[in-house]
Amino acid sequence: MTCASCANRIERKLNKLPGVTASVNYATESASVTLPADLAVDDAIRTVEAAGYGAHLPEPAGADTDELAPLRRRLIVSTVLAVPVVALSMIPVLQFPGWQWAVLVLALPVAVWGAWPFHRAAAINARHGAATMDTLVSVGVAAATVWSVWALVFGGAGHIGMRMAFSWFPHPGAAPEPYFEVAAAVTVFLLAGRYFEARAKDRSGAALQALLALGAPTARVLRDGVETEVP
Repeated sequence: MTCASCANRIERKLNKLPGVTASVNYATESASVTLPADLAVDDAIRTVEAAGYGAHLPEPAGADTDELAPLRRRLIVSTVLAVPVVALSMIPVLQFPGWQWAVLVLALPVAVWGAWPFHRAAAINARHGAATMDTLVSVGVAAATVWSVWALVFGGAGHIGMRMAFSWFPHPGAAPEPYFEVAAAVTVFLLAGRYFEARAKDRSGAALQALLALGAPTARVLRDGVETEVP
């Protein structure tokens, strides 16, 4: 799930199953599902997967799953590549002969590999006739990248020795400008937002687990003068 609409879509799909009562929480990325006796857990999981998402039973307590590591690695690599892309594109004094092609080489991994979570989610949603925030991000990054490649190869922006300064409006008669810095910067900013959001949810979940651990595992009940211990 990448946004609240994903959680709503999964919840609607599950509640359409006969006898099922489901509640999906986007913040905790979990679902509470009550199944009838004639419906197995695998049926509910298949329903979620048919909607374009993944599902599995909760991990055992104490399981070591660092889900932030892949996202952190993707963010760091994309940031390292995006910084020179933005600098070269925005500061003319840094633009050496052939800088456009260096920017192309640096920006493509960010626009393809760095933004892959958004492209993948957009493709899954498209197969199911839906659109989410990931669709907007994927289309924007792809459009900026494709246009920039066209400008370099066919539009004359790839001429060696050409310099481009930042401007709010295009110059009449000038070569079309590439926008690799847009694709790279948008990808990095959104990856950073997703990473910090995931880290905050991870920390809040750990705090809730610690709070629950403070509860007493058993209670003593006095019934008819007899004290018994119940879980």
